Amino acid sequence: MALPDLDDLIAEVDRTCATAHRPGGQEQPDWLALLTSAAHLSGQLQSLAEDLVEDYVEHCRMHGVSWTDIGSALGVTRQAVQQRFHAPRKRYGPETMSEDLRAAMTHVKRAAVQHRNNYIGTEHLLFGLMAEPNSATRLLESAGASPAAVHDDVGARLTMGASQAAERIAWTPYSRKAIDLAEARSAEAGAAHIDCDDLLVGLALVGRGVAATVLKDAGFTP
Repeated sequence: MALPDLDDLIAEVDRTCATAHRPGGQEQPDWLALLTSAAHLSGQLQSLAEDLVEDYVEHCRMHGVSWTDIGSALGVTRQAVQQRFHAPRKRYGPETMSEDLRAAMTHVKRAAVQHRNNYIGTEHLLFGLMAEPNSATRLLESAGASPAAVHDDVGARLTMGASQAAERIAWTPYSRKAIDLAEARSAEAGAAHIDCDDLLVGLALVGRGVAATVLKDAGFTP
């Protein structure tokens, strides 16, 4: 994968900054507006890079790698890496989910195992949600989108991995964020369990990842 160079990033800032050039034909562009756009893009790239490292730190811990070795790999001390990544992760057990969502989760894990992926990404979550009729598929239909088309689209984006430890699967940062948002939506509605439509909206609200892209292409917005 080719990384963008500085010229690519500058061109993206110029393309996305709505006020890059002053009206009235003035020669100088709006440098402060361009700086604001550049800072926003830089923040997105930094966040993406941090999510990437966090995902692999979690996999290392799941497979028994010590904090000392993780720190050495990242060029920092054991204490520094623990302070950065040792925040406890909330676990969502079956008791927090509706019956339909528990059924969807069986499809989620099966998709990861069959594709030999050692992670559960947003694509696996969306694929599982679309496997059977539930509140998520009904919400999609009410928004004018086709659950079958979404299922086929996200299924085509599942990639074959090489994991030999599929029984130990970690959720990616975007997937964890989606379930957190789903729980918040469920709690706001006063529901006792997280349901499929809550997770669907959570995937859309994350705004990044395969699921968000598929849902946007399908015309579904939260």
